[in-house]
Amino acid sequence: MDSSAAGHIVLLGDSIFDNKAYVDGGPDVVEQLRGDLPPGWKATLLAADGDVIAGVHRQLLAVPDDATHLVVSAGGNDALGFAHLLEAPARSVAEAVAMFADAQDRFAADYELMVDALSGTGLPAAVCTIYDTPSTGPFYRIIRTALTVFNDCVTRAAFARGLSLLDLRIICNHDGDYANALEPSVQGGAKITGAIAALLDPGRQVPRSTVIGGGGPWSCGPPVAV
Repeated sequence: MDSSAAGHIVLLGDSIFDNKAYVDGGPDVVEQLRGDLPPGWKATLLAADGDVIAGVHRQLLAVPDDATHLVVSAGGNDALGFAHLLEAPARSVAEAVAMFADAQDRFAADYELMVDALSGTGLPAAVCTIYDTPSTGPFYRIIRTALTVFNDCVTRAAFARGLSLLDLRIICNHDGDYANALEPSVQGGAKITGAIAALLDPGRQVPRSTVIGGGGPWSCGPPVAV
């Protein structure tokens, strides 16, 4: 990826990117990203606080004609819609797992449709995992564990299509990265935008992983045959 050529990154999804209301007057994610990008690059925010996976389809219709890269963070609000399962009665562990399996199937169906639409744009794209919640929260371990059910859908969908993946669980790894239980703080936003900018610059010294069966950074093509 040649970051010397001017580009235009579009942020889609939910309040992970549309976090202006939660940073107490500080810079939001899109403002921070503009400061991280190479000279001449642009960043546009189409993500909307409260949106779910299905909302990304509407957002894609508004992508500017000169967009060169897309980044999506969606799914957290969909997962939140299944929070009642944490208190649902079950006669066995197997029955509880089956309830989460049903929720996973519904989540995966929506996410697969969304990433198909994302890949269909023909633009280099990246998606984000759903991050954890502050470790000082009363249900941190339970929430972190339950979210793996939905993050499995995210990683499978991304790797099957050769999309880049930003693992927000690893990027936002301190309580100070959160403005509350759901949205990133200024500190967390800086980490997220730094990771996005790093995708544009393979020379940056950041940890990278290779997934066999997926594409390279900013890939939007089919899986690599292995």
